[in-house]
Amino acid sequence: MSERIEGHGGELALAALRAAGVREMFTLSGGHVFPLYDAAHKTGFPIYDVRHEQSAVFAAEAVAKLRRSPGLAVLTAGPGVTNGISGLTSALFNASPVMVIGGRAPAMRWGSGSLQELDHVPLVAPVTKHASTVFNTGEIPNAVRAALTAALTPHRGPVFLDLPLEIVFSSDEADAPTAPDVPVIEPDPDDVARAAQLIAEAQHPVIIAGSDVYASDAVAALREAAETLRVPVIANGMGRGALPPTHPLAFAKARRAALRGADVVVVIGTPLDFRLGFGDFGAAQVVHIVDAPSQRATHVQPVVSPAGDLRLILSALADYTGVRADHEDWIADLRTAEDAGKARDAQEMAADTDPIKPARVYGELRRVLAPDAVTIGDGGDFVSYAGRYLEPSVPGSWLDPGPYGCLGTGMGYAMGARVTYPDRQICVLMGDGAAGFSLMDVESLVRQQLPVVIVVGNNGIWGLEKHPMQAMYGYDVAADLQPGLRYDDVVRAMGGAGETVSKAADLGEALERAFSAGVPYLVNVLTDPADAYPRSSNLA
Repeated sequence: MSERIEGHGGELALAALRAAGVREMFTLSGGHVFPLYDAAHKTGFPIYDVRHEQSAVFAAEAVAKLRRSPGLAVLTAGPGVTNGISGLTSALFNASPVMVIGGRAPAMRWGSGSLQELDHVPLVAPVTKHASTVFNTGEIPNAVRAALTAALTPHRGPVFLDLPLEIVFSSDEADAPTAPDVPVIEPDPDDVARAAQLIAEAQHPVIIAGSDVYASDAVAALREAAETLRVPVIANGMGRGALPPTHPLAFAKARRAALRGADVVVVIGTPLDFRLGFGDFGAAQVVHIVDAPSQRATHVQPVVSPAGDLRLILSALADYTGVRADHEDWIADLRTAEDAGKARDAQEMAADTDPIKPARVYGELRRVLAPDAVTIGDGGDFVSYAGRYLEPSVPGSWLDPGPYGCLGTGMGYAMGARVTYPDRQICVLMGDGAAGFSLMDVESLVRQQLPVVIVVGNNGIWGLEKHPMQAMYGYDVAADLQPGLRYDDVVRAMGGAGETVSKAADLGEALERAFSAGVPYLVNVLTDPADAYPRSSNLA
């Protein structure tokens, strides 16, 4: 006979969440979800609260990304849930196993006009893997487990449950919950063998490794495959750092040369979307390796597309024993291009001009960031430079909005990252436009003693819109912000610290003060509005 547990709806839900490895809750207080708070408070389960629900979902997503396990956001009914929809959508695009539990107006009075009475499920269903309402208190543990199984099954993604008021406040008993049973998707061995042969026999192969390599815990398998087959690797998204920058097969600056000269492009764990030219690599053959059949591209036709557990696929590539071409001249050519690119970058990152060039900001950051620092991008123009100039040294240390491109992730991601890594540097790279979305949640960081460093590239414009609009029309509208705005004063007013930097020579010392402060600290860098990044699609 299975063990039984008893309690109110919040206690039953929390028991199932704990069984799945959930370690904390991100929320904004609301009466519809009080029983979840009660269960957490009575058992010492950490609660982190925010000033806007989107930050709670983004914090849960950061945890899900970094730990490769479920992150939890608890939102009150109505506007609490709708405020979290952008976070859910980002999690869907990023394949992040986020669980949102929403409060819900009482089912027994449905249709009578209760406070915040709204059927959330039709709104969130298009941006989740699973969305449902639980109408029986005793069914809550099973419902949580089923939702989390869906969230963790490749291709991963967010899930949603809402609990009517009388259901979550009532008590019942249920079987003791167990951890989700996540299936392993076995790849077709013929597809894997065909992919291995193409890669091994190619004259100029290149691998593009994306976020799912990290999410699938396949970093070691990627390294083994690349080293065994001797294939250059370009990493995107959370794949960055899978091979450290010093690895002889790691390339970042030779991307254009690699893709122009490749005869086989192997894209692993990322979609063939706008960030990769929609999968058009000229005459090169394309191998698209994905974690589930649903992720195979439908707008282009790769030569082969193995689908399944990425560790199994990459390990099988490493075990290939057939004929192999010699790739050493190809690797050497790319290393020449890589070294030339690094030399150009070094010159740009040393620019001693005022107004400050964004490249100089990243040059100074490279000096103070620890190898395991978590860097978070929240912005357009300013963060585009981060993708070019920062090279993570370890996997799982880079967080950006991903292909949905949603601004406002910054403070939520920072909270989730700080909770996950209490002893690492956490650095948020934020455009001044993005600062308008979530900067108020610095108060949440201050109040809960979660120090992070925020570097704002303040050029007083929407850079990715103003310059293109000027080029297209000869004018721009709705593209200006207040120049020189003191975002550091905002942070100080909320109990943090900060300063404004207008001279390139002052950047280094300002960043050193920020990382030693022990409180949320904002470095407000006045950057050159004329120096805009030429494209917006490098975040992958």
